[in-house]
Amino acid sequence: MKHSIKTIFKNLSLLFIFMGVLSILNTILIFEYNISFDKIKNLKNQKHIISTLTNLQRDDIELALIQFNGKSTQLLNEIKKLKQGDKYDFTGNYIFGTSSEYMKDLDKLISLTKSFNQAAKLYYTDELKKDEKDEKFRKKQLDKAFFNINRHIDNIVLKDMKYKEMKFHLLEKISILLLILILFSSVWYIRRLKMVYNDILFLYSVDKNKKNHLIFSQEVDAIALRMKRKPSISENPAMIDPITEINNVKGMISSYSEKKNLKESNFTTVCVLEIDNFSKTNRAFSQEFTQAVLKKIAFTISLYEQATDVIARTEYNQFTLIFSRASKEQLFKDIDIIRQSISEIKFITSNRESIQITVSGGLMIKTNNSSLDDSIKKAQEILRHAQKNGGNRISQARDITENEFL
Repeated sequence: MKHSIKTIFKNLSLLFIFMGVLSILNTILIFEYNISFDKIKNLKNQKHIISTLTNLQRDDIELALIQFNGKSTQLLNEIKKLKQGDKYDFTGNYIFGTSSEYMKDLDKLISLTKSFNQAAKLYYTDELKKDEKDEKFRKKQLDKAFFNINRHIDNIVLKDMKYKEMKFHLLEKISILLLILILFSSVWYIRRLKMVYNDILFLYSVDKNKKNHLIFSQEVDAIALRMKRKPSISENPAMIDPITEINNVKGMISSYSEKKNLKESNFTTVCVLEIDNFSKTNRAFSQEFTQAVLKKIAFTISLYEQATDVIARTEYNQFTLIFSRASKEQLFKDIDIIRQSISEIKFITSNRESIQITVSGGLMIKTNNSSLDDSIKKAQEILRHAQKNGGNRISQARDITENEFL
């Protein structure tokens, strides 16, 4: 069964969105963990303030009153901070539903704080009453308020630990799920995308060995079926040079007609390569050796052929290359690399002699308003210039004077 590329990418997009949502939720939980630490710190600070309120010096009533007013106000402000921080508890508000219970605990803490402040105020500032029994009663009320508020703060801390445990379990589950999804997508989708890429290479490739490729995707299968409706040039003997098995002149013209619209905004060059000292009239080697040389050179050229390129053997010792690249510099570089590669090949004759074969080339940038035939003729003129200057080189139009070129 063929798979749809559209469906693969759609599912991959949904997977990324889902993983993104889980990552956001994980980040929120981590953020809430930091807020939870601040909450515990706040409650500990309240306990410390409450403790100091029970140990104020009563020798100086005015100083005690100032300290009492400051710390009692601070207590209420600390609780207000806890209430304001609750709006960032997203999981408590929207997932666990613990926010309402927490707000009730804070309201009760406010009530207990006010009771404690009232008991402390009576104990520290009411010096007019010297009755020992009354003082003991006020001390007892303060101790009771101190015990109640501390117990309630401890309860809030214990509940917060439970909340944190619930958040941790949720964080744990989300992290495990994320890990599974990452591993799954790494194996599953990388494999599928690789198969899609191989399908694209199948369409892109000029290699005949790709014919047995098993197509994976529906879209590529549809494109391949459309391509098969037209007979392949490479399968038409009349278009193929029998020795090198690349295009002949007819095949070159036909291939160029098919591929010229695929070049988009790239630069196109026509280059005529000719084997140096290898003319039809001057056959210095056996026919078997000559054919081996031609096959080897054709094979070397084909190694640098791209989907939009056309290569052909157009004369006995000439090859015509129609290349398309993003820049003129890249065109010359690729052609010159072909020349260098050919010059590095060592051919062995039947007499076990090592022969070096070189090629010369004339490179002409083809403009949109010039015909292929005119460009080939001008490339052949430039080729003569390369041969006059010693061969084994690629010449361009700028290498010769305007008069000589014309």
